[in-house]
Amino acid sequence: MATRLTGFSKLVITLLILAAIFFGGRYLLDSTKFGQDVKKKAEQAASQNGSSTSSSPGSGGSTTSGKRDPNTLRVQLVTWGGYAPGLYFNEGPNANEQSRYFKDYGFKVEFKVENDLLNAMNAWMAGEYDVLVQTADAFPLYTAPDDINSFQPKAFMQVDWSRGGDAVIVKRGINSANDLKGKRIAVAVPSPAQTLLNSTLEAAGLKYSDVTVVKTSDNLKAAELFRSQDIDAAVVWSPDDIKATQDVPGSKVLLTTIQQSHIIADIMFASQKTIDEKRNMIHGFYEGWMKGVAELNSSRANHEKAAKYLGEINGLTTEDGLGMMSTVYWTGQGDNVNFFGLNSAYKGQKGQDLYEKMSKKFVETGDSPKTAPSWRSAIYTGAITAAQANLTGAAFEGEKSKVFTPATKAEISAPAIASKPISINFPSGKFALDENSKTIIDLQFKDVAKTFANTKIRIEGNTDNVGSKATNKALSEKRAKSVADYLRTQYGMDSNRFIILGNGPDKPVSGCESNSSEDCKAKNRRTEFQLIGG
Repeated sequence: MATRLTGFSKLVITLLILAAIFFGGRYLLDSTKFGQDVKKKAEQAASQNGSSTSSSPGSGGSTTSGKRDPNTLRVQLVTWGGYAPGLYFNEGPNANEQSRYFKDYGFKVEFKVENDLLNAMNAWMAGEYDVLVQTADAFPLYTAPDDINSFQPKAFMQVDWSRGGDAVIVKRGINSANDLKGKRIAVAVPSPAQTLLNSTLEAAGLKYSDVTVVKTSDNLKAAELFRSQDIDAAVVWSPDDIKATQDVPGSKVLLTTIQQSHIIADIMFASQKTIDEKRNMIHGFYEGWMKGVAELNSSRANHEKAAKYLGEINGLTTEDGLGMMSTVYWTGQGDNVNFFGLNSAYKGQKGQDLYEKMSKKFVETGDSPKTAPSWRSAIYTGAITAAQANLTGAAFEGEKSKVFTPATKAEISAPAIASKPISINFPSGKFALDENSKTIIDLQFKDVAKTFANTKIRIEGNTDNVGSKATNKALSEKRAKSVADYLRTQYGMDSNRFIILGNGPDKPVSGCESNSSEDCKAKNRRTEFQLIGG
């Protein structure tokens, strides 16, 4: 059995919280008997200072202790729909000779559901698991502490993107991310919920310090707190976004990871020692998983077969498995090439973006004692490159950028889910961007555009009242268009993604309606980026 390792106590609370948050399962935890069992498990774990490594609900009642078969790769899973491709390719969770891993690559794979992260981490350090799961944004919590980093954890595969599994819910009167300023928000800390909130605030030009974070031990409790009177908003997961807002009159879902489509990325990692000793198995595991992704995407029958395995390992039904799978996008070979920075032409969100941004943020919020090592030192890309020759063709290509249609009248005037004003200074009468203006866009809006990759962007140009109204209106529209053109050419964004408006002097900043001072005039000469929900 794994025992508590010395020096690990600094992260006990952090890991217990994460266990209840991410590794508690996002889909049906609050609507099935199994979900209730997991909640009880999390509460028990939080009240204990340590425990031996054992199975969690849904793992068949066995433990990870005992003699290891050197030809079996043991992989920890959690209750989450992203892991269906591996279960499908393995013909279920157990090590077996019917598995494609055994038939095609000569080794077995054993999947275990372990929703208690502390147990999983202790077992991994003791050599009882070969591979663990996490999200790229939370991975710095593993690589920063010396205790864990001495094992050299290396991310080697992106499993999926959350697409609807995580959400920000709000009460009456909050209509955009900008309205969150000064509000009390229930958030599981530390967790991917922080990442979702941070990027939501960033899209509105707000900081984490602009809101009051009411810390919870898990997202289920965040939903419970949302039902109370003193909480204005909460970060939750499906289906609590729907259930909680149904319980609170006037409340609604502000946004989900359908709009913030590139923010929560699940990954798998192994120690450097495991990669060195079981390199061929790691390579085969990755390649087989990628084949599983391609086959699930091409066949409804395969899809339902995977859902059956996913339901079984979690003590749920096939229908439940299908529901869990509906809130994720499985990432294939091309997506992994992009995510791990192996495609120089890729302009979208990468693992490095998420990892390094949240590494700094966790230090700011006090959840990590120091910034994590660089992304490059925390990854292993050998499995991806080794599979490249065998995974060719359209089935293995990366996700294409969303194709947008021209703006409708409704979209032109639609309320924004977030608005971010940015001061871009143009010479008088000019609309071309200079290098300084391009840098401002890169620093203040590029990441927002990548994170909200499935939303349209309304760009509004605004001026002060110097000059004629007609001239200013035409000039402000040209300035907004020049910003859109830069984002299109520099980052490959669809031109139909942008809605261009020139307001001239008609939408001054509140308090500066008369343009009575140079400071007010400067504030009114702004470009506003607005995200339009779909």
